Amino acid sequence: MGIDDKIGNASEETTGKVKEGAGRATGDERLEAEGRGDQASANLKQAGEKIKDIFKS
Repeated sequence: MGIDDKIGNASEETTGKVKEGAGRATGDERLEAEGRGDQASANLKQAGEKIKDIFKS
């Protein structure tokens, strides 16, 4: 996994956590759900990159 991919995925996950927290704090269910979706997307990307790394070895 390239360092730029790791940074991008970590950034997306962090953004998702912030959105989820902000949504929860303000009672905005849509923003909270969007944050959870961003986190899930980042986690899937990280898993895909790890699998690619395994096959490269």
